Amino acid sequence: MVVKTDPGRSEGKSRAATAQRDSLESIPLLQSLSVAAREEVERACQWRRLAAGEQIVDRNSDSRDVYFVVEGNVEVINYSGNGREISYATVPAGGYFGELSAIDGERRSASVVAVTACRLAAMPPKAFEALLARSPQVALDVMRRMARIIRANNEKIMDLATLGAIQRVHRELINLSRRDPVNPTGWLIYPMPKQHEIARRAATTRETVARVLGQLMDGGLIQRKDKTYYLTDRSVLEQSVARMDARHADPTT
Repeated sequence: MVVKTDPGRSEGKSRAATAQRDSLESIPLLQSLSVAAREEVERACQWRRLAAGEQIVDRNSDSRDVYFVVEGNVEVINYSGNGREISYATVPAGGYFGELSAIDGERRSASVVAVTACRLAAMPPKAFEALLARSPQVALDVMRRMARIIRANNEKIMDLATLGAIQRVHRELINLSRRDPVNPTGWLIYPMPKQHEIARRAATTRETVARVLGQLMDGGLIQRKDKTYYLTDRSVLEQSVARMDARHADPTT
């Protein structure tokens, strides 16, 4: 039996699917907008799909677009004077980046790469400025996010100034750990990032991360089961970081 299809119906489904794919409904920053206002933002955007590892923004570029992450994860990175890669932040689906250059008109402050396959909506800077001007709630949310970024960067600066590489790795492990749902007093890390990813976050080398993890496992402070890492005594890592902080805070030591 031959089943006939209605071309008009198929075309309608295709248009609906395309509209669904190009929606910014999942972006929290835009939740305060009306449907019509959000659709206006969607029409102003250029939509891009990128593979894992593909560069989205180069810090030397003069692009000013703001990017909404509709699907996937991206990472904001920079490079030290000796070429070491340093991770600033990971932006998951629902987040956005690039607002700094769109606001002040200056060059990018960092590069951005796709961690996974992702889909992005790029909004021109003039359209972003217009959005902030007509949407006070969106403008306030952007300011609050920038305040959080400043606070986080202040913490990173303090870590670099007061902690050694080993303690910075300890700090990252503490930040990555979450309460064990099975053991209320325990902590675990799942999934554990790759060693080079931890190294970027801690501004050190992969070899240092491997050495620190090996020492913690040999000392029984970390146990690994499949892809989960259990911190048997998280307080030891916290004390290590606190001691280093205190040593640098006291000018007599």
